[in-house]
Amino acid sequence: MRLAVIPARGGSKRIPRKNIKEFCGKPIIAWSIQATRESGCFDRIIVSTDDEEIAAVAREWGAEVPFMRPKELSDDYVGTIPVIRHAIEWFAEKSISFNHVCCIYATAPFVTSDDIRHGLEALKESGSDYAFSVTSYPFPIQRAIKITSDGWIEMFQPEHFSTRSQDLEEAYHDAGQFYWGRSEAWIQELPLFSGYTIPIILPRYRVQDIDTPEDWISAEMMFRLLKQD
Repeated sequence: MRLAVIPARGGSKRIPRKNIKEFCGKPIIAWSIQATRESGCFDRIIVSTDDEEIAAVAREWGAEVPFMRPKELSDDYVGTIPVIRHAIEWFAEKSISFNHVCCIYATAPFVTSDDIRHGLEALKESGSDYAFSVTSYPFPIQRAIKITSDGWIEMFQPEHFSTRSQDLEEAYHDAGQFYWGRSEAWIQELPLFSGYTIPIILPRYRVQDIDTPEDWISAEMMFRLLKQD
């Protein structure tokens, strides 16, 4: 059995009501629910939330909300892994177990059903603990600079000032879309960033952090362009 968990708490600060704010014609969480359903990977698709309005929207778009997330797992400092563990353990108390569990973020409108299926295949074939989406940095991180407290420019790695970009190792970052894992890995709270995780590489144009109103505008513009294509 396979479980999808979409975490969606109600306390977003920078973008109020972020998880159900309209994004290109639908509540943003609806895009995640839709891709998850269309993947055909799951026996159960649930939203873990502490918010009744989010719960109602989630049900409207085809997800289950079998419980309300407890307060101690709903503040600004709780990570993803404890939230997924809580969902697995809630089902276990009802004698329902899952082999593989996938966390799909509520604010990931670029996630596709194909990517979710690819993640499951990679997880099973590799025997890893987790498989999650990543994308490459658009500029070599070894050439990154910072602004000092005095207002001057300083390189993080000055030894690479003269190194050609093509000679630097490519770097990747978490795409913030989905995280497949073995149920035991979630329960044991094994680290996502480890040597037992396999990357699902996405193109940069389908990855957009949505943390600020400016991010939201940029994401909608790119999303509309992709849908036109």
